[in-house]
Amino acid sequence: MKKLGSVFFGMLAAIAAVNADAATNWGTRAGSSADLSGAPATRTRENVNYEKYQTRTLTKTYESKDAGDLYYSKPANRSALYKQYEGAGSSSAKSSKTTTRTTRSEKVVNKMKRKYFLAHPFYQPLEGMFGSHTDLSYNMNSYDFTINQTVPVFDVSDNPVTAWNGYGGKWDMTGFSIKEDFSYGITDRIAIMAMLQYDANEYKFEWDDESPDDKMDDNGLNLFGFGGQWRFVDNEKWIATASAYFQHQKDIANNYLIELKGGYKVASSTIYGLARGWYVDLDGNSYGNGVTGTNPLGGESTMYLPYQVGDTSVMYLEAGAGVFSVLNEDWTLNVEAIFGDYDWHNQGSIKGAIGWQPNDWFALNLYAKMAFYDSADGKDLGFYWKEPGAFYEASDGSKVEMTEFTELGTAKIDNYSETKIGLQVMFQF
Repeated sequence: MKKLGSVFFGMLAAIAAVNADAATNWGTRAGSSADLSGAPATRTRENVNYEKYQTRTLTKTYESKDAGDLYYSKPANRSALYKQYEGAGSSSAKSSKTTTRTTRSEKVVNKMKRKYFLAHPFYQPLEGMFGSHTDLSYNMNSYDFTINQTVPVFDVSDNPVTAWNGYGGKWDMTGFSIKEDFSYGITDRIAIMAMLQYDANEYKFEWDDESPDDKMDDNGLNLFGFGGQWRFVDNEKWIATASAYFQHQKDIANNYLIELKGGYKVASSTIYGLARGWYVDLDGNSYGNGVTGTNPLGGESTMYLPYQVGDTSVMYLEAGAGVFSVLNEDWTLNVEAIFGDYDWHNQGSIKGAIGWQPNDWFALNLYAKMAFYDSADGKDLGFYWKEPGAFYEASDGSKVEMTEFTELGTAKIDNYSETKIGLQVMFQF
């Protein structure tokens, strides 16, 4: 079998809609939308978590009281001391005069300046202000697969073609993404946002035998969207937001997302929980990964490993918890754990971020996110093949030419992995 001119499709599973992690977090890494009556789509996307917050003012009061003179002591009986040196029979004692120095009580009040931390999970710009979050990330996603072919394929002379049984390899995606979230505060409580994302990714199948890797580069502006944020609670102890977004992934899907967050303020930290839901309207009726090349018959053949088949829309759900802490005036720390149901598999992930904000208008946030659990391991995906000029035997005994995708067996997944490392550059003006 000769593989050539691979075509891959990827739908990076990090639609957390609003900035890290996105960060962000479908868990369906590198899938693609495809109609099984034709070749799958060929674009990718990744979305990242966009976050919002404001801190409360902290006041600390210290009292310092000097009880007495710190450098002078008065003898207990000074006049008696002088009498020891006066001559006997002296008719009068010398008088003694003493002084005591005391200090006043002083109060020192240290007030922290109110500061918006641009990397906080509840950040959004105040009325009349703009916020810019630029996210530069390096993304990695891979899994091993082994094919179990149960339907034989023949040429027109009934000679076997393409023996896939027991064959396998590794699917791998690496790439960079640049995502811009630009927001504006209509009021102190309501903000609107627009987003764009550019991806530069490489996809490849690394085969177990000596066959060369099939790979493809895919670069382009692959996502745009808009949405709104509402901070409906913000007092001394509690903060909560609701957000809704629309996102379009080029050649993949339209995504509609709702997000709820609630946090409790403890000293210089905020402990919070979150919930997200997606409705994903696919362009086709499946999404997954595949490769296209020439075959021994001289035509074109396509292998396809779909994550799901038959649905033109899917739902994804996420829930999680985190803590955001102000370490000092300029440095912050954020740790967040997420569990998600992503249609064909479940995933648990953790994200950590360290932020530096020297003033009110600029901040840097370095973060890393990885999956620590994924139910994809051990799952069997469908194994589909399309090869004009080749035939398979239908249940009624007739021969059917494989001009359309035909399910020939399964592909078992193992060692599923997702990792993301990124830097956010943030401005408020």
